[in-house]
Amino acid sequence: MGSIELFPRRPGIRPAIDAWRGTPLASGAPVRVRETRLEDYAAVRALQRIASPHRAPFTLKQLESQLHVFARGQMVAVSDGELVGAASSLILRWNDFGAERTRDGLTGDRFLGTHDETGLTLFGAETIADPTPRGFAAARALSQARRRLCRRMNLKRVITPVMLEGYARVRATLTPEAFAMRVVCGDIAHPPMRQLMAHGFQFCGVLRDYLPEDRDSAGHAALFAWINAFYAPPRPPAFEESERARKCA
Repeated sequence: MGSIELFPRRPGIRPAIDAWRGTPLASGAPVRVRETRLEDYAAVRALQRIASPHRAPFTLKQLESQLHVFARGQMVAVSDGELVGAASSLILRWNDFGAERTRDGLTGDRFLGTHDETGLTLFGAETIADPTPRGFAAARALSQARRRLCRRMNLKRVITPVMLEGYARVRATLTPEAFAMRVVCGDIAHPPMRQLMAHGFQFCGVLRDYLPEDRDSAGHAALFAWINAFYAPPRPPAFEESERARKCA
């Protein structure tokens, strides 16, 4: 389920979109992922302002709520004692949302009031990473940690949206869907989308007006999914009872 390159590159050219593959951290220090702590708030907020200056960072109340609702889904990437990435996730009954698939609708205005542990989808609500080359390693480590959490909790999938950064500049000539497909086909550079595809995520379509206030993307996001091949559906109660009866016989 890795990425597949459909179009050959011109000789001697290595696109920036693949730079994350072999770029070590400047300090050479490894990246470690751990659960977010309340004392990380200032560093997370500062990183959000640097990485996504056109989007509002978390408030303290939002971060407190996220940690209270689903602490395991809130992660930070740390290298050499410095926070270089962060991710927020929750569990959803994905098919219950229908047309209400906006960031605020899916995340309960980022307070995670929509979190439901009876669901089967780990939703990657937010991912931020240092915009320098070390952010590539941080984003990769956070993506791996999300997939591990999905497997540990026996969930069916990880679903995550990625804002269509740069789309606003070409909206007069391309639809959001056409823009996303050109990224998938390698015609437009978009590191976050390319990175997800390299990690086994599949492009599933476009969420229009996912985040209307995001001007660079005109509010639209590409939707990606990673399927947990080890997901095991729960066995029905009748089966469990028959198994117990057989063992006691």
